[in-house]
Amino acid sequence: MSKISTGHFSIEDLENVQITIGKIVGAIEEKVAEEIDMGPTPKPSVSALRDWDHQLLTRYQPVYTPQCDQCCYCTFGKCDLGGNKEGACGINLAAHQSREFLLRVITGAAAHSGHGRHLLHYLIERHGRDHPLDVGPSNLLAPNVQMVTGIKPKTLGDLEAAIEYVEEQLTQLLATVHMGQEGAAIDFESKAMHGGMLDHVGMEISDLAQMSCMGMPKSDPEAPLAEIGMGCIDATKPMLLVIGHNVAGVANMIDYMHENDLSDKIELGGLCCTAIDMIRYQMDKGGQPYAKVVGTLAKELKMIRSGIPDVIVVDEQCVRADVLDEAKRLSIPVITCNEKIMYGLRNRSKDKADNIIEDLVSGKEAGALILDLDLLGEVAPRLVMKVAPLRKEKGIKALPSDEELTALAGKCVHCGACELVCPNNLPIMDAMKACVEGDLTKFESLHDHCVACGRCDQACPKDIPVLDVIEKASQKAISQEKGLIRSGRGQISDPEIRQEGVNLVMGTTPGIIALVGCSNYPEGTKDLYKLAEEMLKRNYIMLTSGCSAMDLGMYKDEDGKTLYERYPAKFLGGNLINVGSCVSNSHITGTAIKVAAIFAQRNITGNYEEIADYIMNRIGAVGVAWGAYSQKAGSIATGCNRLGIPVVVGPHGSKYRRALIGKPYEEEHWKLYDARNGEDLPIPASPEFLLTTVETVEELMPMLAKNCIRPSDNNMGRMIKLTHYIELSQKYLGQMPDDWHRFVRTETDLPLAKREELLKILEKDHGWEIDWKRKKILSGPRMKSDVSAQPTNLKRLCKGEC
Repeated sequence: MSKISTGHFSIEDLENVQITIGKIVGAIEEKVAEEIDMGPTPKPSVSALRDWDHQLLTRYQPVYTPQCDQCCYCTFGKCDLGGNKEGACGINLAAHQSREFLLRVITGAAAHSGHGRHLLHYLIERHGRDHPLDVGPSNLLAPNVQMVTGIKPKTLGDLEAAIEYVEEQLTQLLATVHMGQEGAAIDFESKAMHGGMLDHVGMEISDLAQMSCMGMPKSDPEAPLAEIGMGCIDATKPMLLVIGHNVAGVANMIDYMHENDLSDKIELGGLCCTAIDMIRYQMDKGGQPYAKVVGTLAKELKMIRSGIPDVIVVDEQCVRADVLDEAKRLSIPVITCNEKIMYGLRNRSKDKADNIIEDLVSGKEAGALILDLDLLGEVAPRLVMKVAPLRKEKGIKALPSDEELTALAGKCVHCGACELVCPNNLPIMDAMKACVEGDLTKFESLHDHCVACGRCDQACPKDIPVLDVIEKASQKAISQEKGLIRSGRGQISDPEIRQEGVNLVMGTTPGIIALVGCSNYPEGTKDLYKLAEEMLKRNYIMLTSGCSAMDLGMYKDEDGKTLYERYPAKFLGGNLINVGSCVSNSHITGTAIKVAAIFAQRNITGNYEEIADYIMNRIGAVGVAWGAYSQKAGSIATGCNRLGIPVVVGPHGSKYRRALIGKPYEEEHWKLYDARNGEDLPIPASPEFLLTTVETVEELMPMLAKNCIRPSDNNMGRMIKLTHYIELSQKYLGQMPDDWHRFVRTETDLPLAKREELLKILEKDHGWEIDWKRKKILSGPRMKSDVSAQPTNLKRLCKGEC
């Protein structure tokens, strides 16, 4: 270019300088235009929502169940905190336990936001900052981002400011965990809620980015069905197994396979959320996914030890730490493609594909780290085509033969060591004895209950590979393990919210049950099916994601149909909706936010507390993480809790060592204000917890119905909810619930079929007369009495609308 002098430098000197004046001016103009709608807490700091948290924590008090009463955080320790003692730094046991829970929450949130940052960098590089966000028929694109940060993103680039906010706040929270900082349990708990809120922002950024750029279904109730289960894998083809949660690299493999006519020649299967997202990515000519879903983390070790995979690719999150070691035993090359998991492998990201493939095929190296996802897309499919025939020629031995199975079972001395370490205390010794006698049915029943942790192998004094024995004996059951899962449909659209919002707020749709979380179930996967089927029949909206969404697809009715085939996927009562992978959980909280924004016309922009108040007191929603095990599950649940959404975890969830439980008998904590006049009114204890553990699915179902009850229910809604609560308690617990009368405001709240009977019970057992003084039905329930303190919609609130 020509050189134009400007005194001390030339225009030529600015050749590589990016001028951003337009962007800055545009941002200022947009800020001025939106300033009048901005709520009080855009990008809240750690302390900004502390008062709201303390309100919640006053009603729902933390309960700690420590595994030990010692602290080993620093070189002052270890310190004994039992018996009301303090550590050398002054911390007590309650504060230490809440600090530990905070650490779990921010670890989970960091996993999702790190995922989001990685995806955002990658997709901006490929598609540009100006690539528009597209989630389907919605104007409210990012409810969590908008509510928390005040940002209304429209493009990929707009998401950067939101993810930067999440990262900055996570740094502040992590600093709190350092010894010698916070000393109050309640403020550790508030910080944990802050971390949970950040998690939902990070998850939403992740899914918005991939949905907008990777052709995934967008609010599509007709998203296609995909095959799921170990039995759906065609072992005669070269098998490429992908494990993890970040679909970016897998998408390149699918593209390469499609472009090189390999889609029908390679069996592509996945475990965990990578599997869910890859069936959202690209379809064949018939509109069906190329890939198949093997299952959850509970199938990871089982699938590897089956010997079926010829190449394994792992990315991040929920991946076993011993994948490389297990794969080496069976001559399966492993490729890692993410900095979070590198297994000590040599970085081959700048090497030629031919050289990498040659080293892995020859066995010179057991695996490779490939961070260049374009290179990964070429190497993995080519590698599996070369490795598969070699492994077949070698006759790689995986599971025991029939003769070896009987011999291994015969070595068992019935010492009980395996059952002692088994998280589900499975009757392995009985199955071993039956196997020796030629009966494999007891092992077959263990297959679904086994979470494949591998502890039994390590505990056996006779070195029996117990997991291999279980899987070999269960080959018939595994071959029949075939189901269907609906591909993740993404966000709930604005039109769906307009249609169903009034039913949720008034209670005529009894509630939303969000069935999410991991696969550490106490009694196998059948409980999920049982729960979902019961609540769907009762017209609850079932939202699901991640591992739970996968396992729901594994069971069929007498006509051979799965729940996904039997129930539609619109946002209506009695519908089953798979929103997608773990990061798609943000669409579940996003749905509640959308009800406030679209149905109730609340301003959500930077206005967290008012929206959380609305959700807690008006929207009957309960989360269930029946198999929760990860830090991510803890952070997802805690983000729901800050919005006032209660979450139930299965019995293994007690190992989080903390719960948030209300005390119904403390009546001073169960009062709300009527937004019309500020009157202080009592309410029944529902939701009666924010986070709790339940032992059995039979206990769970009436609990869900009860905790969908909200103060805003009209008479019809309360009658419907109370009917389900009573019926489920009688059906699964064999008795009437002992607190049903607390939810009756007038006789029209009573179930119609039992009204006379229940009125007599009220008169006799509770000392009420039939013409008792009716309780007021709250038309505008709020946690806070000072309506004027709320920044938006004041006139409408005072009129008691919405």
